[in-house]
Amino acid sequence: MKSHKLLSILIGSTLLISTAFSQSALFLLIAPGARAGGMGEAQVALADDSYATYWNPAGLGFQESYELAGMHVNWLPGLVDDMYYDFLAGVAPVENLGVFGGHIIYLNAGEQQYTGPNQEDLGTFMTYFTSGALSYATLISENTSIGFNFKILHQHLTDKSVGTEETKGTATNFGFDVGYLSKGYLGGKVDLGAMISNLGPKVIFNDEEQADPMPTNLKMGFNLRAYETKYNRLNIVYDVNKLLVGEYASMDWDGDGLIGGYGESGEINTSGDYNSDGQKEIAHTDSWWKGIFTSFVDDWYLGGDRDMDGDRKIGGFDADTLVAIGGLYGEDGSLEVGNSSDRSPADEFKSLIHSIGLEYWYNNMFAIRGGYYYDTEGKITTPTVGAGIRYGNYGFDFGYTVAEETHPLNNTMRFSLQLKF
Repeated sequence: MKSHKLLSILIGSTLLISTAFSQSALFLLIAPGARAGGMGEAQVALADDSYATYWNPAGLGFQESYELAGMHVNWLPGLVDDMYYDFLAGVAPVENLGVFGGHIIYLNAGEQQYTGPNQEDLGTFMTYFTSGALSYATLISENTSIGFNFKILHQHLTDKSVGTEETKGTATNFGFDVGYLSKGYLGGKVDLGAMISNLGPKVIFNDEEQADPMPTNLKMGFNLRAYETKYNRLNIVYDVNKLLVGEYASMDWDGDGLIGGYGESGEINTSGDYNSDGQKEIAHTDSWWKGIFTSFVDDWYLGGDRDMDGDRKIGGFDADTLVAIGGLYGEDGSLEVGNSSDRSPADEFKSLIHSIGLEYWYNNMFAIRGGYYYDTEGKITTPTVGAGIRYGNYGFDFGYTVAEETHPLNNTMRFSLQLKF
C-alpha cells in the first residue's frame, strides 16, 4: 500500500507532539477553534466557550448560556488538496445540575491509492478518523470548576488487506479527559487551568503486541488579565504541554551488554525481547495508567545504555576504525557503552511544548490575536495571528499559522463560528 496522504497526516499531527514515536489517534491533538489557532494554541486557562469541551471541560462550569460552535478547515493544504477537518461542539447549562456539552471531530484524509507488491494499481480506498465526546462540568466553589469528558473514537485507515497479511485496518477505542480551572488569583487578575486528556487503553489494530498508546497529554497554564477597562481588555495566556506516555528505546536494562536474549518468563531465547529479570529491553511503551507516572522519568532515570545501531548489542566497535574489537561504540559510530550516564532530568524539559498567546478586545466586539508555538525537541517554532468579531449572539474567528513554505501547516487557515441562544 502506498499512501503519501497518510504520511502527511502523521507529519502534521506530530507537529503537536514531536516526541511521540509510537502513539495512535494523533488526530485528537489537532487544535480546533480559530481563536486558539491565532493564539499559539494556548487555551487551557482561558476556555470560556463551546471549544472548552476540547481545551478544558472545566471551563464549561462558568458558562450560563446555550451555545453551538463549529469549524471547518482544509488541513495541510500545502501537502494535499482533499484533506479536511471538522469540529462541532455544544454547551447546555442545567440549573442545579451543572453544565453539559460535547463535541464531534472528523478528519477526512481523502482518497488513498492501494498498490500490490509489484506496484500494480489495486484501486483506491478512503481514510478517516472520528471522535465523539460528552462533557460535564460543575462549580466546586464560586471561582473553581472541574470538568470531565468521555470520548469514543474510531480510526479507519483502510478496508483492504496489505499484501498477503490479513490485517485489520480499523480500530475503535475510548478515553477520558479531566480538567480543572480556578479564577481570581493575584488580585483577581490570574486564572489557572490544568487538564489531562486522552486517558485510555492502547489502540489495537491487529493484536495487543502491536498496540500503540493513546496520546495522553498533561496541559497546564495561566491567563493573565493584564489590562481591563470599560472598552479595552488584554489577555496574556501561556500553556505548557507534557506527553504522559512512558516510552523507551531499545536499551540494556540489566547491564549484560545485550538487548533481550530471554523470553518473558525468563527462559533463554536468543531472539527474545526480555532480559533474565523479565524486563522488556526492545523499544516499547508502558500501559496508559503506568505511563502517567513513568513519563516524568523515562527520558533520564529509567533504563540503561541504549542500542543506537540496532544490532541488539551494546558497544563492540572502536570509534575510529569501526571494527569489532570490544569498543564502546556501535557500528554507526554512536556511543553505546555508558550513554545512560549522559541523560539527566534536563532531558525531560526538552520534551515540553510551550504556547503563548495575546488577545486584545475592544468593546467586547473586536479582537486581535497573536501567539507563538515552541517545541524545543521537535525544533518547531511557529508564530500565529488571528482576529475575532462578536455581534449579539454571533461570533466569528479567524486564525493563521505563519509558517515557511516547507512547513506542513503552511497556508492553513482556520475559520470558526459561534452561536449563543
